[in-house]
Amino acid sequence: MLVNNAGLISPRFQLSENGYELTVAVNHLAPFLLTNLLLERLRASGPARIVTVASQAHRGARLDLPELTRPRDWTPLSAYGRSKLCNVLFSRALARRLDPKEVAAACLHPGVVATAIGDNAGALARVGWRLAKPFLINPEKGAATSLFLATVPDPTPFHGAYVIGERIAEPHANARADRLGDELWSESARQVGL
Repeated sequence: MLVNNAGLISPRFQLSENGYELTVAVNHLAPFLLTNLLLERLRASGPARIVTVASQAHRGARLDLPELTRPRDWTPLSAYGRSKLCNVLFSRALARRLDPKEVAAACLHPGVVATAIGDNAGALARVGWRLAKPFLINPEKGAATSLFLATVPDPTPFHGAYVIGERIAEPHANARADRLGDELWSESARQVGL
């Protein structure tokens, strides 16, 4: 079992130690690399599962692959949305490469969870986040869909799916572009040296 759940919203444009825009580095390239490094182990341990936490923030996000690691139109929220679009595209591309009887892969929207992630979204968004936080779901409820995908007796119906709650949901059209997903896979592999 691998659950890719690390994520951040950077309050300002920053580069990772490797020279990548920080949000895409943490939210997409890191789980992409970790998943690929563990993939043979997961296959050998099968049946196994890979669950990736995405977000409804992927809706409306645009992805320009030549600018994947250094986008020109950077804002905290556009970078986050773009990284979550990458999560959905990656999960779908991963599922196309796997036999769901060996390793099932899915991604999910956890809900809008009252964590500290929005505290760094920029001044205006930070104020909105703090005002909304009392009305958001708690982290335990936010983990429910991840736990569902990790423990559902038969994960194969969810293989390659985007899940909200315990149901398959239709991701945004940009996230269903399989060719873009395959191009993202190739570019991500190049960026991380696979």
